Amino acid sequence: MLDIANDRNFLGVTSSVTGRRWVQRPMNSRIALAIAQRHDLPEVLGRVLASRNVGIDEAPAFLDPRLRTLMPPPDTLRDMAKGARRIARAIMENEPLGIIGDYDVDGTCSTAMFLEFLHACGLRNVHAHIPHRTEEGYGPSHAAMEKFAERGIRLVVTLDCGAMAHDVLAHAAGLGLETVVVDHHQMGDALPPAHAVINPNRPDDNSGQGHLCAAGVAFLLLAAVMRSLVDEGWQGERPDLLQWLDLVALATVCDVVPLRGLNRAYVRQGLRVMAKRARPGLAALADAARLKRPPDVYALGFVLGPRINAAGRIGHAREALELLTARDLTTAQRLAARLESLNRERQEIEAELVEQAAAEAQKLLDEATGRRPLVVAGEDWHPGVLGLIASRLKERFSVPAIALGIDPQRNEAVGSARSIAGVDIGRAVAQAVAKGILTRGGGHAMAAGMGLPSGRIGDLQAFLEEVMAEDLAALPDAPELTVDGALAAGGATAELVGLLDRAGPFGAGNPAPVFAFPAHRIEWASVVGERHVRCTLRAGDGSRLRAIAFRAVGTELGSALLDAGAWPMHVAGRLALDDWNGRHDAQLLITDAARPAS
Repeated sequence: MLDIANDRNFLGVTSSVTGRRWVQRPMNSRIALAIAQRHDLPEVLGRVLASRNVGIDEAPAFLDPRLRTLMPPPDTLRDMAKGARRIARAIMENEPLGIIGDYDVDGTCSTAMFLEFLHACGLRNVHAHIPHRTEEGYGPSHAAMEKFAERGIRLVVTLDCGAMAHDVLAHAAGLGLETVVVDHHQMGDALPPAHAVINPNRPDDNSGQGHLCAAGVAFLLLAAVMRSLVDEGWQGERPDLLQWLDLVALATVCDVVPLRGLNRAYVRQGLRVMAKRARPGLAALADAARLKRPPDVYALGFVLGPRINAAGRIGHAREALELLTARDLTTAQRLAARLESLNRERQEIEAELVEQAAAEAQKLLDEATGRRPLVVAGEDWHPGVLGLIASRLKERFSVPAIALGIDPQRNEAVGSARSIAGVDIGRAVAQAVAKGILTRGGGHAMAAGMGLPSGRIGDLQAFLEEVMAEDLAALPDAPELTVDGALAAGGATAELVGLLDRAGPFGAGNPAPVFAFPAHRIEWASVVGERHVRCTLRAGDGSRLRAIAFRAVGTELGSALLDAGAWPMHVAGRLALDDWNGRHDAQLLITDAARPAS
């Protein structure tokens, strides 16, 4: 690693081509050196661990996260033992059971896992229901509960939903249904009227597992159910729970929960399960997406996840559930082709609406002084892409963003929110519900969903500006790119990539190391595919490194790379393996670039 002064502005970059200030990731060099020396690790790995607050004695466990050491006793979560005993009784008595899951990746993966587990335990009379996004909306509904009751079902499990469904669960109780809620979203002090509410983010839960997604919580519940069955002397088959870690890993990455603690073990072990291609649906989906390498976190979050989500956004999430639970490859291939088609349709709709929303957002920002949250709305904006619109606005403008679709006939707006680090959108949405501005809403720190009368959109904007003012004022003046260190092209090797991967999996809460390549020249820059820029970086000593900037065509970054010519540039990004056409070389996935100060 090059010796670059630990300046506040890394390489002196105060405004990159994307408008970001580059800053050095804080790191205690003495702890880094101690980690490297005590555990016989290269110094660069010691620096990466120290900068992620890994202690000297914690390094071995961090580099090798294991389920058996990180999984808490399941009953440390409130109501876990109670819910597990009720589900175990349903299995032992062959009782009809209903499942309601959310229509996103987390919900469909949780539903697929629960469904397969119950079938493996011999329970066949199981009815799984995932609501249609536009026709039913999020979470359990009166109609769904009534249909379950008509089928003679007396126990319903909600997955990735239900924590705020007080009215629906009260209605279910009136129908004679017991409910077990499995959720992870923020909720108020009052619990819904359920037999058990298993949510590490309920106010009275002290398990410390609030970073889990719903599938992560559901996996713990299945372990608790197995324990209850054994305790009751059950003689049926004991399925291997590890087979479902591929679904848990996929949900964990796609729900963008922090990759720390148990989540790191979930993803590390789940990727190994997925690499075996034992699940026909995921194998077929990887093939349809032309994924040629074993899956990694990027593949889960940006290749497989969007295709599964496309079913719930544009079609019906039932198709994603059928794919995940498909038993034969022929059926899986047909469903994977369907999801591939839906994903292309989703991309076309998204591209059109994002530009409309961005224009409206820019107008709002031009009228404001200082930072403000963005609330944009449009008539008949497709509800399936509202979360994606909010995400793109958040990325482009570095402020919390809400995208709403207005139904003029109902005078109602529904939408999704995405936030930035340091601003809790879930809490703000809960406060807006309590104030009566929103008719419904819920979520977590980084994402939320909501509904409100279309006439109150302005009230929502004003309210969010008020409750977020202090948090937004505390943010840096300009967006920042945090850099771990500097390298020359010759120092970026496949061996280094493998070494850094030991500190993974990387994602939310455990960011991938970002390295800057100072004053490298851009060679062979060209457009590949429809929107990517491929180039080669050349250092002063003549060493070279292949690099690519995804979805950069038409952006400031893409233009800077294509127009660099013979002038040197600072280029930053994360390292990955380039295994295209049998290669096994390092490549740089470009995040940003800056022109050296003259």
